[in-house]
Amino acid sequence: MALRIIFMGTPDFSVPTLEALAEAGHEIVAVYSQPPRPAGRRGLELVKSPVHQAAERLGLPVFTPLNFREEADRAAFRALKADVAVVVAYGLLLPEAILTGTRLGCYNGHASLLPRWRGAAPIQRAIMAGDAETGMMVMQMEKGLDTGPVALTHRVAIGDTMTAGELHDTLMQAGGALMVEAMAKLEAGDLPLTPQAEEGVLYAAKIDKAETRVDFSRPAGDVHNHIRGLSPFPGAWFELPVGGKPERVKVLASAPSGATTAKAAGTVLDDRLTVACGDGGAVRLVRLQKAGGKPLDAADFLRGTPVAAGQVIG
Repeated sequence: MALRIIFMGTPDFSVPTLEALAEAGHEIVAVYSQPPRPAGRRGLELVKSPVHQAAERLGLPVFTPLNFREEADRAAFRALKADVAVVVAYGLLLPEAILTGTRLGCYNGHASLLPRWRGAAPIQRAIMAGDAETGMMVMQMEKGLDTGPVALTHRVAIGDTMTAGELHDTLMQAGGALMVEAMAKLEAGDLPLTPQAEEGVLYAAKIDKAETRVDFSRPAGDVHNHIRGLSPFPGAWFELPVGGKPERVKVLASAPSGATTAKAAGTVLDDRLTVACGDGGAVRLVRLQKAGGKPLDAADFLRGTPVAAGQVIG
């Protein structure tokens, strides 16, 4: 037997789950994704989402409503007569008409250890907060934001230098296998559901551009976590005087240095781009990227853009 599944997702993070469900033999009756968005240098080309493109490769029908406010869109969803909807980073808060529009409801693949980091940016927020572990969870969806009971959990350790990009890739692969397991249990009628704890709730707000600038006045550990939590996108950055003008430089990787210093925060301490932080500690900038340039290891970056010890950046 196989379930009739509606899959709902948009970014590349969602694609392995769609592919895993199809490979497991389930009938994917439809795929829902965000509408094509303007892209390219001039924003003139409409580009389909990664899930949309994956669905077309699999020969699956794709629907891209702006939202589900129109009764016609809700009716079309119900008319699919699906057993269940699987949602992974779809990008819309689903109305009750959709949550109850299949025989068995909606199940979400969420990238955190709920109730910690409900919301839009759980991967980045976990790293920025210095969490030692996170995970993928399959939860039954309800009207609240990521508030439903949890079915299955896969825990993942967060290494000291792991970036958001690396954690993203680890979790998206784990998510596919976990959802396949959840759907097998759901089909067999033995999928466990455990209410989330009422304590420990944190919300992972969407990353705001205003918080991406590196603040070297913070403790070294916080600076390091901030850098890796925003790598590779949108990227933490600082300003560096180049030719008498400030130039924005992204930091894509950093490392704790173990150094202590009395120098002012933002002071470059050596020829390896070790920078003083606000607690007397320091962080080493390992991989950088100038606007319009390619990512470079610190040594290569310094060959093209010398930064002297004693210089203050930020």
